Amino acid sequence: MFAWTVLPNHYHALVDAPQILEVLGALGKLHGRNSFTWNGEDSARGRKVWFNAAETGMKSEGHYYASLNYVLHNAVRHGYVEKWTQWPYCNAAKYLERIGRDTALRIWHAYPLYDYGKDWDPADL
Repeated sequence: MFAWTVLPNHYHALVDAPQILEVLGALGKLHGRNSFTWNGEDSARGRKVWFNAAETGMKSEGHYYASLNYVLHNAVRHGYVEKWTQWPYCNAAKYLERIGRDTALRIWHAYPLYDYGKDWDPADL
């Protein structure tokens, strides 16, 4: 797992998953079980709790680094924090510790987000 973040209503992960269909199947089961439990607790059977799980193969080094920046920046994008390191439910602090601030800034500027990820999340997020 290269990058991950968990927000109150969704999550993102950048992973190396050669057996992606197995991973998606396991996520589907996890989402199904959690949905059933949460909907039962809230007396809301049939409510859609998880939007979906999607996989996209990395097409280039730039695609990888833009995706990594997107995942680590997601809590900032949604307004939960102002800086990556302020969000405790992601690996941004570990990432910065591992590669250093200067390298992270170089990657951020080399692979900016612009509209990357626009319309990925449902409108109500």
